[in-house]
Amino acid sequence: MILNQDTQYIKSLHLKSESIHSHESFPFNLPVIRNFSELFFHPNVTYIVGENGLGKSTLLEGIAIKYGFNPEGGTLNFNFSNYDSHSILEQYLRLSKGVYKAKDNFFFRAETFYNLATNIEELDQDPFSGPKVVDSFGGKSLHKQSHGESFFAAFNNRFQGKGLYILDEPEAALSPLRQMSMLTRIHELVNKGSQFIISTHSPIIMAYPSSKIIQLSEEGMNETKLERTDHFNIMKQFFEDKDRLLHHLFQ
Repeated sequence: MILNQDTQYIKSLHLKSESIHSHESFPFNLPVIRNFSELFFHPNVTYIVGENGLGKSTLLEGIAIKYGFNPEGGTLNFNFSNYDSHSILEQYLRLSKGVYKAKDNFFFRAETFYNLATNIEELDQDPFSGPKVVDSFGGKSLHKQSHGESFFAAFNNRFQGKGLYILDEPEAALSPLRQMSMLTRIHELVNKGSQFIISTHSPIIMAYPSSKIIQLSEEGMNETKLERTDHFNIMKQFFEDKDRLLHHLFQ
């Protein structure tokens, strides 16, 4: 069952701007917050894209925490913290949820995935904790795989379908071929009734057809198409005329 506007798990995001008294401090000084407009999510895949420093990861983190996820990632059942660095943005967000509840959930953060893998090993050392958590990730220690392999172990094994999956820069350790494989996995999970919210820099990852792309800028956010994103056009310019672009870069 593919989700639609009547069955999607998260419908929209609203900022309680009336509660913000100043935009001088973090996270309220981020461009995405200073120029926020209500965000409506696609039933299948929503991408949040833009240059570094605009607030993509902070916004995604706020959405995830507001939904009930641990700031460092994992399922709704994970509750660990290696370094308490998340912002207070979730206190100023309002999520509009659908009437249907996801049966599976995961918040994937590339920058804290190592911490998640460590927490899994710590949980599995307890002989009275029940089934080993790592079994749901393929049964092999995530620390005994390459970074990219451990990422894919989560995508392929832990993501079961009928789920809400919030992914922050999942391409960080993936080769271009693996990124295309991830599109295949996204498609499989969408067909199993899943909804994705993804922050990414990768034009490959953001190419899924049944999706919405929200591009952030200093002026705010706007919906766009893949071919109009800055990421796509920079890569296109580079490969179409690499020598000329390199000449300008090296001057």
